[in-house]
Amino acid sequence: MQIIIITGMSGAGKSYALQTLEDNGYYCIDNLPSQLIEALLQTPQIARQSSLAIGIDIRGGRESLQEIPRTIHRIRLTHPDTRLVYLYAQQDTLKKRYNESRRRHPLADEEVELERAIQLEETLLFGLAEAADWRIDTTQTNVYELGRLLKERLARPMVRECSILIQSFGFKHEAPSDSDMLFDVRCLPNPYWVPELRSLTGQDEAIVTWLENHPRVHELTQGIIRFLELWMQDMELCQRSYLNIAIGCTGGRHRSVYVAEYLYHHFRTRLSNPILLRHRELNYLI
Repeated sequence: MQIIIITGMSGAGKSYALQTLEDNGYYCIDNLPSQLIEALLQTPQIARQSSLAIGIDIRGGRESLQEIPRTIHRIRLTHPDTRLVYLYAQQDTLKKRYNESRRRHPLADEEVELERAIQLEETLLFGLAEAADWRIDTTQTNVYELGRLLKERLARPMVRECSILIQSFGFKHEAPSDSDMLFDVRCLPNPYWVPELRSLTGQDEAIVTWLENHPRVHELTQGIIRFLELWMQDMELCQRSYLNIAIGCTGGRHRSVYVAEYLYHHFRTRLSNPILLRHRELNYLI
């Protein structure tokens, strides 16, 4: 049985994550105290399922949250394809989402304001964030992008190889905090300052040709490849399930897109690992 445990901060997208998995064939249960998971797996109805997703959050109580890492360790003895996914977002983003939806935060009441409730929840969930197999920062991700990411990385048979996401982004829109490795390519020549290239992206042939005419571009891409080839194998030996590689330039449309595309095509033909390519600022994922 494949088991996905979805947890994280309130307002970060857990409900939508479960909905996405349910739409892709998972049997989903939300707001389950962690103390009941092992008993649940013994029930005939659940034992017949091939894919199970469980939502756990602060509503189940603090004791439930503290027990989750130990519970997952025991579950993996009989169900090795068990993954813990943690969703989070920056505090300002969570506040905005709650204010727009007019929903009440689970820890907020007459004595605890929204901002304090978010801070308290983040503190209580710190252990889960550290133990997660995959941490997803939804600050810059809408529900459609989140759904596509989950579908590509989770809603399919689990494999033993580490799943790799190569992502381009723009520093002026903030760096993705869920990155395992981040490379800054703002040192490369910038096609933004060429008027006829400004409206294009790093996926366009004119940008590719312009960048590849600069020797430093080739030197940097090859340097990144050598670094990744040196360390990716070691990360797999540490039993990493997911690896997020971020490539950043100023706006996330030209240089970072080109380099991310280059890395994706290079490793896709050389590795057996599942590899995804995402251009965050272009709302593009394959």
